[in-house]
Amino acid sequence: MHTDQTGGTQWRMFCAFELPESLRDKLEKHAVKVRDAVPNATASWSRPDNIHLTMKFFGNVDQAKVAVIPDALTHVAQEFSPIEIAVGGTGVFPRPSRPQVLWIGIDDQTGALAQLQARLEDECARKGFPKEDRAFRPHLTIARIRNLNNANRLADAHLRLAFAPVELVLSELVLFRSELSPKGSKYTPISRSRLEH
Repeated sequence: MHTDQTGGTQWRMFCAFELPESLRDKLEKHAVKVRDAVPNATASWSRPDNIHLTMKFFGNVDQAKVAVIPDALTHVAQEFSPIEIAVGGTGVFPRPSRPQVLWIGIDDQTGALAQLQARLEDECARKGFPKEDRAFRPHLTIARIRNLNNANRLADAHLRLAFAPVELVLSELVLFRSELSPKGSKYTPISRSRLEH
């Protein structure tokens, strides 16, 4: 829980698509192989059940304002049919020579995912939430590198290991509350919006 200057309570919020358990298992197996390849590298690994396809990060939102987000998400979700994507391929942000994030790629085969994200930005901006200033690059984060020691070797191992494409259909946009704790992040679903155009 976060308290703003006016004494009100703020919640950390983001919206995302959940992933099937079979895909989360595959992501975990990949992460274990990378960790085993470079055991003395330091990274913060995503818990498999915490990996989502994030569509918009709201940051800290006044609790009184949280209630307007589900309406915006539902309004946009109703304009779209379920979206087919493929998850596969490995990558590094910002670049392999200075790795900070290890990710698995998303192939937005029809372009519908990017359209949905653009509509979310527009609709949420109308509700008073600022637009993301970075370009939308859908991905699944499996690790954040905290220490440069052996970071390049870790990135190399990740990039060398193939992640064969997995096709899936996204049909429900979920609004999550994120709570940070010493044990890691806890994500609680607040609302669900079906894609049912």
